[in-house]
Amino acid sequence: MPPRLQAIYRIRSDARSIEARARAIALEQSVEMPLAAVADDFVRAEIVGRVETVAEQGPDLFDVRISLSAATVADDPGQLLNMLFGNTSLHEDVLLYDVELSDGLAKAFGGPGHGPAELRRRVGASMRALTCSALKPQGLPPAGLAALARSFAQGGIDYIKDDHGLADQAYSPFAARLDAIAGALRGATARYVPSLSGDLDRMRAQIAAARGAGVNTVLVAPMIMGFANFRRLVWESPDIAFIAHPTMGGAARIAPPLLIGKLFRLIGADAVVFPNHGGRFGYSPDTCHAIARAALADWHGLRPALPVPAGGMTVDRVPEMLDFYGADVMLLIGGALLEARERLAEATGAFVTEVRKFSHG
Repeated sequence: MPPRLQAIYRIRSDARSIEARARAIALEQSVEMPLAAVADDFVRAEIVGRVETVAEQGPDLFDVRISLSAATVADDPGQLLNMLFGNTSLHEDVLLYDVELSDGLAKAFGGPGHGPAELRRRVGASMRALTCSALKPQGLPPAGLAALARSFAQGGIDYIKDDHGLADQAYSPFAARLDAIAGALRGATARYVPSLSGDLDRMRAQIAAARGAGVNTVLVAPMIMGFANFRRLVWESPDIAFIAHPTMGGAARIAPPLLIGKLFRLIGADAVVFPNHGGRFGYSPDTCHAIARAALADWHGLRPALPVPAGGMTVDRVPEMLDFYGADVMLLIGGALLEARERLAEATGAFVTEVRKFSHG
């Protein structure tokens, strides 16, 4: 039997309407026309979506499982997202909750090229949690950002990423920023993670420039650049590790564990940034735990992606975060370190010491 994928939707609906809603979504996500108008036997038998189960989750809340032909996706990551949630995302009472793929389809996308083990190897760590911070605020010139990077490195940080808002602005052009920061970190263990932006050709050029500067890890925003473009860069750049940022992820109405933990990983993210509970964003502990579990779980033989909880974290929360996530994590603290200003290296050192104290390697 030809392979199919399973999309699970969480739908707000009254019990009388849910069966009809489920059938309508199955048609919308497969052939986008009334079943009575489909005359071809193959299309009716194989391509039309099938409602597999409808399960009540609470008052006026249902999980609907619909199977779709894997042939409609081919090997296109953008088309995968389109088939799973394209038109149905326009219904405000539907959430794409989860996805189940065949081994063949998962392997066609490939997953991370490196994963946690390689991210650790690049900074000389073994099994301890990794540390990360961000270069900000936007508006600083390359020399100012390079000075911050130097202080982070003096404090012993593992990865120093661009703020995701840094692109190719006139006040900090990508090429100048790359040269300044890579130069400031030459000889240090810390790794610089520049943010890619622009169209596909521009991002290819940025990766080439990063490689030329000795930089082998980059930051990407899959929801901005597009799934297909992200996967293309992963295929073309097997030496580069990719850290995925969740910006615009909340506009998609896709459950965060699925979007960040599974789909970003599926198309090549070696690490996934997400808002930790208790910070600037409203994710619950259960959601954060589910994201981390999805990123790390054994899934179709793909490499895991390293969870990177972030978003308003402070050094005093390090023991709690490591107790919550374990050592398979990269802790990202940005603004709370930058508040130290001229004491940035010292504050970073305290962060690194705290992480090493409560993890191993």
